[in-house]
Amino acid sequence: MTDRTLTGGHMLIKHRVVLSLGSNLGDRLENLQDAVDALFDAPGLTFLALSPVYETAPWGGVEQDDFLNVVVIAETLLTPETLLERSQSIEESLRRERVVRWGPRTLDIDIVQFGELVSDAPELTLPHPRAHERAFVLVPWALLEPDAVLTGHGRVADLAAAAGEQGVTRRDDLNLQPPA
Repeated sequence: MTDRTLTGGHMLIKHRVVLSLGSNLGDRLENLQDAVDALFDAPGLTFLALSPVYETAPWGGVEQDDFLNVVVIAETLLTPETLLERSQSIEESLRRERVVRWGPRTLDIDIVQFGELVSDAPELTLPHPRAHERAFVLVPWALLEPDAVLTGHGRVADLAAAAGEQGVTRRDDLNLQPPA
């Protein structure tokens, strides 16, 4: 990615960002709430929307428990790299271990889309390379922003319909609080 910063990891213009959060180890709901709170504890992100909680079958072929997933939409002046560092720091604080690819985890925070930026950098691919085929991202995002467009792939509601809702169950009995 090219350097787009002023100073301190900030960009010249605000970007709308879409984040996908998931947890399938420990107290899954508490892990997600802690992550939402931590994302907005420091300056640089402005909260816009939080999806309902969804329970989803694991993706990637590794035997494990179901995930709880949410989508968060925000605006930011942070660079993608700075947002990635913040996300990874939060994952680490919640004891995320990267042992098995697509394996169980206390917390996973993916940057799905960062404005209309496109990057194939090894440390951060934008938009997320598999978001267009993941119902656990598309279904909650389409609920929040059906007319949103996933850069390079099309309208989110259309992608969600194509992905289907099999293995994705809305859990209205579980609620997260938006950041204060």
